[in-house]
Amino acid sequence: MAQESRRLVKMTVIKDIVVSDIRFPTSNSLDGSDAMNVNPNYSAAYVVLKTDSEEEGHGLTFTIGRGNELCVAAIEALKPLVVGLTIDTGVDMGAIWKHLTSDSHLRWIGPEKGVIHLATAAVVNALWDLYARVEGKPLWKLLVDMTPEQIVSCVPFNYISDALTPEEALAILKRHEPTKQQRIEKMLALGYPAYTTSAGWLGYSDEKVRMLVRAGIERGWTHFKMKVGRNLKDDLRRAKLIRDEIGWDRKLMMDANQVWEVGEAIRYMKELAQFRPYWIEEPTSPDDVLGHARIARAIEPIGVATGEHCQNRVMFKQLMQAGAISFCQIDSCRLGGVNEVLAVLLMAAKFGVPVCPHAGGVGLCEYVQHLSIFDYIAVSACLENRIVEYVDHLHEHFVTPVVMNGDRYVPPTEPGYSIEMKAESLARYEYPFGEAWKSNGRM
Repeated sequence: MAQESRRLVKMTVIKDIVVSDIRFPTSNSLDGSDAMNVNPNYSAAYVVLKTDSEEEGHGLTFTIGRGNELCVAAIEALKPLVVGLTIDTGVDMGAIWKHLTSDSHLRWIGPEKGVIHLATAAVVNALWDLYARVEGKPLWKLLVDMTPEQIVSCVPFNYISDALTPEEALAILKRHEPTKQQRIEKMLALGYPAYTTSAGWLGYSDEKVRMLVRAGIERGWTHFKMKVGRNLKDDLRRAKLIRDEIGWDRKLMMDANQVWEVGEAIRYMKELAQFRPYWIEEPTSPDDVLGHARIARAIEPIGVATGEHCQNRVMFKQLMQAGAISFCQIDSCRLGGVNEVLAVLLMAAKFGVPVCPHAGGVGLCEYVQHLSIFDYIAVSACLENRIVEYVDHLHEHFVTPVVMNGDRYVPPTEPGYSIEMKAESLARYEYPFGEAWKSNGRM
């Protein structure tokens, strides 16, 4: 009977995709506010893969409100490529990724960037969630248990083979394979280090920032990030406030959210350097590789961090080749799902750039904990200069939310990608007719 049950689970056929426009009115409290995005409503184009078994696959892509409906429509456009797919033990996830990104009509409105790529991320992540559920493992463990050859088979190497070949990727993975169990045990015992952004949103008053920083110190946080970029005088005042609270032994990061010109970024950071920032995040347009390189050279030893708006692996390749970033900030939804993230993790390992994922949004902490844990165990084998962003918002809406032990992510144990949202949350926050939007109105 057990063998028969396992046989049925192994052959899971996708029968339908259900897509929802989910939006949270975070602009009411200015959670997530920064120099570029002054009043965001954290949102998600949310996907459920319905199958012929009891298993479902869940995924989402993150937006900040208006425009979320475009991602929903793009996911609907991908539906014909997904319905009918079979997810079973040993499924070729590389072939599935190529299948989803190779439709000539849909590629024309990308290719591999923009709204269609955000939609691809939601669907690909849902497929990986389903695969992990079929295998009965959390996503990080599913990836860790795959052989180096299996991981390499999932990676899209097109357009990056001049920076990373399959042979090089295989060598990176094999280099650390014999000691994986040691790092698994370390992760289970200690968790993955994190930093907090929740105290430094630009819309918060000085009093609220001071209160949140003090609370963070009490909980054991050692790395704090603040938003900058709207007004230099205000940034200097707020940086002094935070530095006075955290002292000089803890690290302070800054994030400009793309608002500066290249020269402006350099001038601002020369002024803010007195507060010894660990990095400046997104100092200019995420597409400006040479601009990032110029900024990086001009403001050393302050690091440059970028990635949450890098549209694909090709952008990361160029940033690394140009020596333009000190920290690689992968985003689980901006890139085309797990497959493309694997490509960037492996390039970062080759170029020696620490990966510090972006997680400032609904569901992103739930996602990226898996990616960083896998990176440590199977790819980089290193925690030096590696921290994952954490924001203390909206976790209560997830079935298996992140678990923190002080300033560390506790590795998930439940099967899947930790992204399934509660049915009551989906109903309440679906836009525009959910109960939460009857009182808040339409955007």
